[in-house]
Amino acid sequence: SHSWIETIIWVSAQRTAELLQIALNITGSTNWSTAIKSQQLHAHAIKLGLHVIPLVSNHLINLYSKCQRPYDSRHIFHEIPFKSSTSWSSIISTFAQNELPCLSLEFFRRMLEYGIRPDDHIFPSATKSCAILSRWDVGQSLHSLSMKMGLNWDVFVGSSIVDMYAKCGVIYDARKMFDEMPQKNVVSWSGLIYGYTQIGEDEEALKLFKQALMEDLEVNDFTFSSVVRVCANSTLLELGKQIHGLCYKTSFYSSSFVGSSLISLYSKCGVIEGAYMVFDELQVRNLGAWNSMLIACAQHGHVQNVFKYFKQMEFVWIRPNFITFLCVLLGCSHAGMVEKGQLYFKLMKDYGIEPGSQHYACLVDLLARAGKLEEALSVIKEMPMQPTESVWGALLTGCRLHGNIEMAAFAADQVFELGTVSPGMHVLLSNAYAAAGKYVEAAKARKMMKDRGMKKETGLSWVEEGNRVHTFAAGDRSHPKSVQIFQKLDELEEKMERTGYIADTSFVLREVDGDEKKQAIGYHSEKLAIAFGLITFPHERPIRVMKNLRVCGDCHNWIKFISKCTGRTLIVRDNNRFHHFDGGTCSCGDYW
Repeated sequence: SHSWIETIIWVSAQRTAELLQIALNITGSTNWSTAIKSQQLHAHAIKLGLHVIPLVSNHLINLYSKCQRPYDSRHIFHEIPFKSSTSWSSIISTFAQNELPCLSLEFFRRMLEYGIRPDDHIFPSATKSCAILSRWDVGQSLHSLSMKMGLNWDVFVGSSIVDMYAKCGVIYDARKMFDEMPQKNVVSWSGLIYGYTQIGEDEEALKLFKQALMEDLEVNDFTFSSVVRVCANSTLLELGKQIHGLCYKTSFYSSSFVGSSLISLYSKCGVIEGAYMVFDELQVRNLGAWNSMLIACAQHGHVQNVFKYFKQMEFVWIRPNFITFLCVLLGCSHAGMVEKGQLYFKLMKDYGIEPGSQHYACLVDLLARAGKLEEALSVIKEMPMQPTESVWGALLTGCRLHGNIEMAAFAADQVFELGTVSPGMHVLLSNAYAAAGKYVEAAKARKMMKDRGMKKETGLSWVEEGNRVHTFAAGDRSHPKSVQIFQKLDELEEKMERTGYIADTSFVLREVDGDEKKQAIGYHSEKLAIAFGLITFPHERPIRVMKNLRVCGDCHNWIKFISKCTGRTLIVRDNNRFHHFDGGTCSCGDYW
């Protein structure tokens, strides 16, 4: 009779485990109703007295993990009288998958004390936790342990170690491990590609991706996401389009991760219509996809769409995070919507989000650009943390725009007290003095920068033509088409002067005579890039120019006249936002 009872218990456990496995399979996207069903299955197991059997309890741990309820998983784990290697693997994986890396590593340590040897399922979860924490030193200890156990050459363990080093920015160790692996999989390839992307080694990332394709590797959505981000960061629109096409062929275009990267690609390359198209086609939109769309709208000045998408997030139960609010505040700042910005800043606390230094920088920028300098300064003084360089920089920019030299000098003094200061702050202060005609003080600010061994960032503009990127600096005559470019500029100057354009030499921030000022401002890098576009691209194609510094007031006015005189659509991205010029007007409404 005893064997019959054991058989009945085993069959019941097996049946419950099968039910739980079915539940796991249908929990691709979790929500409130799925969590309720999980509890019902759990209750069913308790009624049968099977919840303490490892076969059932391990499935319950994994089920709650997928429902993003890791603490319920921990409760079940503690109820298991005899914890197997699979039980430990399940709980360690649960914490890693639910962004609780410290608990994951703590339970890994307890497992070792318990006398359980980690296997090829447990090591990847532990290394993932190290990557989340950016603790490559702890990851290195895990690497050493895997070597002692002879698991470092296992494809799953080795790939997770490559991924961990890459995400921690230790690219040398990641590459060394990758090159030594006898067998590689999509995780090792994707991890290394992502690592190179993170440190700005875009060329190496693209070379690896090409090599992976040549070796017939079945790349995944994470691989595509990393490579598309390379194209976005380098504004390589044509290459990005080709990879987008490859995503369609491999059916990864519907992935939220790939979708987020594609939205970023089209937005950063000035094709906001492409970003909207990708977003609309996404069947499942995670928080990253919503945030990518919000930042795209903010940078292109579509502030009403920022508010629209924020409301839509609430309707589909997507909870905004600190990045979401940063995007909304940025949109308000670009549009000069002070009251709206203050409203959303206060709304953060309703969502349990404490504003960080970046949010304060956005709020200060919003107030300072609108001329509310005293109010901006009050916000800085009331900050719960020490103001960063970007916060004081936002105030300094407002001071320059509104000619408040005294407050600009005060802001600069506060920044210099922070210690090491970027060259940009010295340039901001110098420009604030020069804009007010205080050229002696401006020269002193620049001398201070020089004495500290710093150099002002060279202003560059670039245009993509096919698979080539043409880069220009102010007055640069090294381009193969420089003769035609300068001829075009002279031709345009005559035409525009007849329509009322007058060069605004007040934006030349050096004390020189009128003719020299006009000469200096006439050949800024964006003007050269636009002239190249006019002589190169067909009339129906928009000219997209990328720039690493803020576009000056004269250039902004010049481009408006160009769009009116030539009938061309011009899209310029500076270091702050996008400007869409068409028919003599700009999308920023002359507020930037």
